Amino acid sequence: MIGTIKNRLLSNLRNIPGWRTNRKIVVFESDDWGAIRMPSKEVYSELLNKGLNVNQSPYNINDSLESNDDLNALFEILTKYKDKNGMHPVFTALAVVANPDFKKIEENNFTSYEYESVLETLNSYGTTHNNVYKLWKEGLNSGIFHPEFHGREHLNVKRWMQAIKGKDSVSRISFDHNFYGLGPEESNEKRVNHFPAFDLDTISDLESQKVIIKEGLELFRQIHGYKAEFFVPPNFYYNTQLEKFLVENRIYYLPGSRRHREPLGNEQFKNSIRYTGLKNNIGQTYLVRNVQFEYSQTKNVNEWKRALKDIETAFFWNKPVIISTHRLNYIGFINEKNRKEGLEQLDYLLKNIVKKWSNVEFMTSTQLGRLMNQL
Repeated sequence: MIGTIKNRLLSNLRNIPGWRTNRKIVVFESDDWGAIRMPSKEVYSELLNKGLNVNQSPYNINDSLESNDDLNALFEILTKYKDKNGMHPVFTALAVVANPDFKKIEENNFTSYEYESVLETLNSYGTTHNNVYKLWKEGLNSGIFHPEFHGREHLNVKRWMQAIKGKDSVSRISFDHNFYGLGPEESNEKRVNHFPAFDLDTISDLESQKVIIKEGLELFRQIHGYKAEFFVPPNFYYNTQLEKFLVENRIYYLPGSRRHREPLGNEQFKNSIRYTGLKNNIGQTYLVRNVQFEYSQTKNVNEWKRALKDIETAFFWNKPVIISTHRLNYIGFINEKNRKEGLEQLDYLLKNIVKKWSNVEFMTSTQLGRLMNQL
């Protein structure tokens, strides 16, 4: 009871500052599209048998590169519903555009990092993934799936390359199975997290990060056919010195948690408060998620009800709703039950959103950003 009251209080407090509107706007932001996680059921079993604690994370148990079936099933749910303008719910799909090229890295004896386009990764998965690129395009044209930039890859390249050089390390064993997804809490190695691609060990890392961003944005344009305007770095970590470089590359919208934790290098961080509509000193606008919808992490059968309550709170304060819902919730390539249950939750949520608010409007993150800036 006390926990529920506390959560409701925090939900209200999160929605007090920032841009307001009487319009009932709902945005779905979904991270990790295009990134490999667990390659297959077989790899999962092999790593478990080798003593790796892959069963400690829902991402390792369920998440994988999205398949034809995953996208078809998601799109079927999204196209069931329409807003007051006749528009379907749309996922702003925060997508990476590359993954490690394990073969080339091994061939150069781990002396330099190599990556492959996500299109090459999809090709390597065969017939289960041979329509994914086509489906991305169809989703974009249908207004239900709009990719934006999540980074070149979902990986801190510098840290990972250092870790995989140890022949008997957990990271190297993972590498040998084309897997990099073991978190520090699931490993007996004393190492920092490999997932935050733009975390800093030293401030000098910023220069290599600019190269990664530049290459990633160009690859994004080649793959998706337009320039990204919204950037959500993996795990939200990035140093604000990158913002000027990002705006020079036409990134106008940035993410934020209510308390943004900015890496400064040498394990130092700076906390700052952000809210939707806040602008930095070079004109970029922050979009802060105010609803969590993560069934595959909570396994709460009432996840959709909890999210609906948070949406109601946001609307009470005349705030747009920005929902955090990772790809993980909709992937069934490894575990079909995970996709089935996640989509059931999404179906319940959407059904009740359009029922409760007949004047709801579904938008992408960039559409919301432009609206706030009257573009």
